[in-house]
Amino acid sequence: MNIDELRRTLAWSTVINYVILIVWFTAFTLAHGTMLEIHSRWFRLSADHFDALNYLLIGFYKTLVLVFNLVPYLALRIIKKRR
Repeated sequence: MNIDELRRTLAWSTVINYVILIVWFTAFTLAHGTMLEIHSRWFRLSADHFDALNYLLIGFYKTLVLVFNLVPYLALRIIKKRR
C-alpha cells in the first residue's frame, strides 16, 4: 500500500467513523427513552448512569477517531504538500 492509498483509506475511515458518531448521538438524543428501556432490561442502569456512560463512550470513541484516523491523515497530507 502506497502513501496515497493509505491517505485515502484514513480519510474514508474518518468519514465512516464520524457518521457512526452522528448516528449514535442522534439515536441517543431522539430515542433516549427507548434505548434506556432496552438497556435497563439487560443491565441495572439508572438514567443518570446510562447518560454518563453514553457521554463517556461517545467522547472516548471520538478521541480514538481523532488519534488513529484524523491525525495520521492530516500528517500524510502535510507530508504530501512538502514533496
